[in-house]
Amino acid sequence: MSDRKTKTDVILIGAGIMSATLGTLLKELVPEWEITVFEKLEKAGEESSNEWNNAGTGHAALCELNYTVENSDGSIDISKAIKINEQFQLSMQFWSYLVNRKLIRNPQDFIMPLPHLSMVQGEQNVTFLKKRFEALSNNPLFQGMEFSDDPGKLMEWIPLIIQDRPCNEPIAATKIDSGTDVNFGALTRILFDHLKSKNVDIKYKHSVDNMKRTSDGSWELKVRNDSGNVERHTTKFVFIGGGGGSLHLLQKSGIPEGKHIGGFPVSGIFMVCNNPDVIAQHHAKVYGKAKVGAPPMSVPHLDTRFIDNKKSLLFGPFAGFSSKFLKTGSKFDLVTSVKPNNLVTLLSAGAKNMSLTKYLIEQVMLSKEKRMEELREFIPNAKSEDWDLVVAGQRVQIIKDTEAGGKGTLQFGTEVISAADGSIAALLGASPGASTAVHVMLEVIKKCFPQHMKEWEPKIKEMIPSYGVSLLKNPELIHEIQTSTARTLGLSENYELFSV
Repeated sequence: MSDRKTKTDVILIGAGIMSATLGTLLKELVPEWEITVFEKLEKAGEESSNEWNNAGTGHAALCELNYTVENSDGSIDISKAIKINEQFQLSMQFWSYLVNRKLIRNPQDFIMPLPHLSMVQGEQNVTFLKKRFEALSNNPLFQGMEFSDDPGKLMEWIPLIIQDRPCNEPIAATKIDSGTDVNFGALTRILFDHLKSKNVDIKYKHSVDNMKRTSDGSWELKVRNDSGNVERHTTKFVFIGGGGGSLHLLQKSGIPEGKHIGGFPVSGIFMVCNNPDVIAQHHAKVYGKAKVGAPPMSVPHLDTRFIDNKKSLLFGPFAGFSSKFLKTGSKFDLVTSVKPNNLVTLLSAGAKNMSLTKYLIEQVMLSKEKRMEELREFIPNAKSEDWDLVVAGQRVQIIKDTEAGGKGTLQFGTEVISAADGSIAALLGASPGASTAVHVMLEVIKKCFPQHMKEWEPKIKEMIPSYGVSLLKNPELIHEIQTSTARTLGLSENYELFSV
């Protein structure tokens, strides 16, 4: 058993979209820094970032109803939608920069234009959707949004959903044509190919077993390769981007910021259409409203997706439960994440979320026929033989003590936990995740490298023109950015390519 030692400037744990994005940003800012990546699987983008595991494929808050909440006075709060849309614009600008500089090629391999629709049924929901439309369509970020409750118009927009539908209750939809479908699995692999060409050392089949501080403030990682050999790697900065696996590694780091935090795993199941005739009749992402009591990650949607440059159709997600934190993880992940410092937090969360637990158990017990019934709320004449079940990736929702929610609050979102000295950062949580990867990684850079920000800012602004600027207060900039990113990423010309 060898015990090799090496030293590097930056270590990224996990070869998903987050590490790919952070590595690419750092290579542009400081090309001379040495970066090493450890991934326990044999390829990049195989867990949460993989196209079959990832439900979030271009979250710009154009159609996700859970990002626009109705206040008690009936008004619609669109602040979260604005925030997510602005964050997605940062990703689009960064990808455009990479394409313009010829650092990555063929954007159509990972991004395609696709209308985004929200669809609701029932009088109360139609009233909500109309108010949401009025609140958003006045906003420059959501320009071009249309609303209709006319069955003829809806038949043009979403024929598969409207045909053969009994007209016994009101139905309405909003549509915006500037949406996209992003294949984050493909993008992750493209970015890792780019990093490899920049001499980033990517070590697959390498698991990080442990980490500790050294006397000079560096981190020493104990890494095991697939032959069982142990290597020790020291670095000044560690990023833990291992999806569900991040929580265990954060706990091993021993930093005080990582205490009193737990994780609750939720798995997802999608239905995938296997009938090309049905797939050809739908060309959009259509989001509905979550059922009462359902968690935000269970908003039903019928999505056109482009996977391996082929059009697919997915419906879901149905929630599931597994005690694993990663799809390829161990069923003991949940148990081993319980520590003396987070036990009370986890127990409090359990007591508060009995309804969620009940909901997940019910979801796990659903037969295929029951799932088909839910699909028929979207496609009235859906046939069971046209659809297969696919198990998606694991999401680990963060549980922590918050001022607003008290002990053991279940968080739905993405969060960066970093040490006070900025020497280590871990990414926890789930949606909107991948879509906001550029924003999240810029936050990591700002938190962990404050001493370099002044020197790096001009380069960041070159890569991302709207960095540090509120797009909302600069409508001309929104138009300029959206026009140039659409051109660079091939979204304007490709628009007719796959239309039905």
